[in-house]
Amino acid sequence: MRHALFLAWAVLLLGTLQAQTAPPRNPNIVLIMADDLGWGDAGCMNPESKIPTPNLDRVAAEGMRFVDAHSPSAVCTPTRYGLLTGRYAWRTHLKAWVLGGASPALIEEGRSTLASMLGDAGYHCMGIGKWHLGLGTAPSTDFDAPLRPGPISCGFDTYFGIPASLDMPPYVWILDEGLVQAPTGSLPGEKHRRQDGLGFYRKGAAAPDFRMHEVLPRVEQKAVEWIERAQRDQPEQPFFLYLALPAPHTPWVPVAPHLGASGAGWYGDFVHQVDGTIGAVLAALKRTGFADNTLLIVTSDNGSHWLEKDEKSFDHMANGDWRGQKADIHEGGHRVPFMVRWPGKTPAGSVCPDLVCLTDVFATLAELIEHPLGDAEAEDSISLLPALRGEESSGSARKEVVHHSGGGMFAVRSGPWKLILGLGSGGFTQPKHIKATDGGPKGQLYHLERDPKEEKNLWSEQPQVVARLTEKLNIWRASGSTR
Repeated sequence: MRHALFLAWAVLLLGTLQAQTAPPRNPNIVLIMADDLGWGDAGCMNPESKIPTPNLDRVAAEGMRFVDAHSPSAVCTPTRYGLLTGRYAWRTHLKAWVLGGASPALIEEGRSTLASMLGDAGYHCMGIGKWHLGLGTAPSTDFDAPLRPGPISCGFDTYFGIPASLDMPPYVWILDEGLVQAPTGSLPGEKHRRQDGLGFYRKGAAAPDFRMHEVLPRVEQKAVEWIERAQRDQPEQPFFLYLALPAPHTPWVPVAPHLGASGAGWYGDFVHQVDGTIGAVLAALKRTGFADNTLLIVTSDNGSHWLEKDEKSFDHMANGDWRGQKADIHEGGHRVPFMVRWPGKTPAGSVCPDLVCLTDVFATLAELIEHPLGDAEAEDSISLLPALRGEESSGSARKEVVHHSGGGMFAVRSGPWKLILGLGSGGFTQPKHIKATDGGPKGQLYHLERDPKEEKNLWSEQPQVVARLTEKLNIWRASGSTR
C-alpha cells in the first residue's frame, strides 16, 4: 500500500514539475484579409463612416489599431504575395496589375511562406477564401489536373476557396488541389459597376454549385466549422487560419440581414456583411475557448474601389480623407486598416502610429515562434512584435517603405516624405499618367505631416530629398532586400 501511494505521489509530482517547466504553447493565429476594404469604412477608423461595423470596432477596442499601415501594393495579387512571403511582389515577374483566374502560380517553388514556416513550427495551417496567387505551371491553369503548385504546395494543410477575385472566372470552388465541381456552365457577366445590383464581374465558366451571393456566407461557414473542428480534434495543437475574404470586392452581393443595413448602398451593406463574418469568427473563438490564446489580425489588401461620385452620392469616405483609391499610388490606394487583438499581450484600446507594411507580418510571426529568418526569406519584412506587445521603443522599427501602384508606379516613404516616381495616379483615378513637361517636375514629392492629402508637390523645391530617396529606392530594387 505504501509503495502504491509513493508511486502515485511521484507521478503527481513529476507531472507538476513538467507542467511548471514546459514552455508555453504558441498562440493560435487568425489572419483575416478583406478584399478592397477601405481605411475609412470602419467606425473605429472613421467616426463619420456610414457603415455600422461593431465587430471591427470591437477588435480595435480589445486590441491595437495601426493608423499608418500600408499594403505593399495598391492591388490584390501582389499584396497577397507580399503578405504570405514577406517580399515585395515587384521583385517577381509581375510588374503591374494582377493575375487572372487561370494564371500560373506566382509564389516560387521552395520559397518560404507564412504557412510553411508555421507548419514547420508545429502549427496546423488552414486557408479559406480568395487565393489569387495562381495555380499550376501551365500558361493557362488546367483545372482537370492537380492544382499544383498552389495553396498546398505553399504549406497549407488544407485549403477551401476560390481561384481569384469574385469577379474573375472560372467561378469554382477549390478544395486542396482539386475542384469541388467542374465548371460545366457559365455566367453572363456584367460590364457596369453600379450600386443597385451585382455590379461588375466578368463572363466565364462556372460550376453548377457556384452562386455569387453564397460565396461569403460559405467562406464564413467553413471558417467557423474549421475552428470548431480544431477544438474537437486537436485542441492542444496551435493552428494558423488564413481567412482571405472575397469581399467587399465587386460584385457587391450582400444578403439578409445586411441588405439596407448601411448608409452607403450595396457596397456599404457588403462591408456590413464582412463585419458580420468577423463577428462570427470572434464568436467561434470564444465558444471553443480559443479566444484568450489567439492572435487575431484583421486587415485589407488595398484601398477601396470607391469613386468620387460614390463619395458624393452617399457622403461616405471609404478611404478616409486620403487621396485616391484602390490601384492608385496615393495614400488611398495602399493605406489600409490594420488591427490586432491578442488578449494579455496587446494593450486593449491602443493606437500605434508606427509605419507598417503588410510584409511585416512574416517577420513578426517568425520572431513570435523564434524562427530565425534566412537571407533569402522575407527580404522586405520587419518585425512588429515589440509594438504588438506594447513595449516602449525609440520609435517605429520600420523607417521606410516602398509603395507600388496597380500600373507599376513606384513610391518610397521615408519619415514624413513621400516620393513618387511619376506623375498621375498610376492606377484607376484619372489622370493615370501625366507626361512631364520641359522644366517641370518629373515626379511627385509630398510632406505627409504637413500635407496629408498630397496636394502640394514639392519635387522642384526639394531636389536634395528627391535625390536621396531616389538613390535609396534604386539600391533596394537592385539589392533584393530592404531589411
